Amino acid sequence: MKRCLFLASFLLIASITIAQLQKISLPAGTPEDKALQAASNEPDAQKKLAMYQDVVQQFGSNPGAVAFANWQISQLYQNAADLDKALEFGDKALAATPRNLDILVSQANIAQQKKDNAKVLDYAVRGGQAYGSIGKQTKPDGMSDQDFASHLEDERNEAKNSYEFLESAAFNVIASENDAKARMSHIESFTPAFPNSRFDEQVASYAMVSLSQLKDNQRLIAYGEKALQTNPNSLPTLLLLAGTFADDPKPGSLNKASSYAQKAIEVAKADAPDADRSRKLSAGVAHSTLGYALMKQDKTQAGAAELKSGATLLKGLDDQQYAITLYRLGYAYAKLNKVTEAREVLMEAAKIPGPVQQMSQDLLTKVNAARAKAK
Repeated sequence: MKRCLFLASFLLIASITIAQLQKISLPAGTPEDKALQAASNEPDAQKKLAMYQDVVQQFGSNPGAVAFANWQISQLYQNAADLDKALEFGDKALAATPRNLDILVSQANIAQQKKDNAKVLDYAVRGGQAYGSIGKQTKPDGMSDQDFASHLEDERNEAKNSYEFLESAAFNVIASENDAKARMSHIESFTPAFPNSRFDEQVASYAMVSLSQLKDNQRLIAYGEKALQTNPNSLPTLLLLAGTFADDPKPGSLNKASSYAQKAIEVAKADAPDADRSRKLSAGVAHSTLGYALMKQDKTQAGAAELKSGATLLKGLDDQQYAITLYRLGYAYAKLNKVTEAREVLMEAAKIPGPVQQMSQDLLTKVNAARAKAK
């Protein structure tokens, strides 16, 4: 039975410390072993279910036997498409072995089938925390530092696939969440459970978007600047920080907006032969943000030049960003008394459905009125 349990990845062996991952292993030949083996060999699903339930009743004082039996009951219900029951008995298995990655993976998988993202995240985070406990073990007396380090590395390698599955499952919950407040809550659960995650950059980006939607600029800036320490050339982060600082009324914010926008332009290299759509779009938004920041500093001539560059790049790539840039450019031209140029770009902006369409039309009306008055 012991060999069968390991082949099936059913884990609970003695731990070096209480923080270690839990694994299930039952000595061969014990009554529990024989009862579980008989249930495993039973071909009829209903009889198998009853036999596992008997194991839970008969050997309730043995957490390994109880965890294993309840886990098998969970899988039987999963196979029967009774996902509520599957989660119920999987949770009973976890009550006996809460840091068992195999059972946590099984539960996360069932929760995914049930499309219950809250439970998916819960099991994934618990799994991440369990994996993190590997490095918190105390070295046993008599074990060398080298042997202990090797032991920890072996544990991490053994658990790596389960950990990465749970990490991906948790990230997918974040990526699929549409509510900014809920998404931010998911991120705050994910981050400590999966430190140095392979999804760190994407998670930081989702965090900044969420905080932007929540209008929590202070935290957004903190997230962004921390993210840039890891990846100083992250275009999404540079653009979001540039846009945030451009609308921040605090002294010095417009200079920071200009700095981040200029950095984004440099990183995007939109004029390079290998520049793809994404890089050109990023450069266009960066030029637009830089022009907007310069205008707010009364550097209208320089701002107009940046906005014109942005509009040239954005045309045909993103209608809404193009419209925003045209509106800003029309405003800049109007301030510079370049009425013909202002009318031209505002008429184009007013044709694009979206948030700035009416604003563009209103500004065009004012420009036309000023032009008529000048005559």
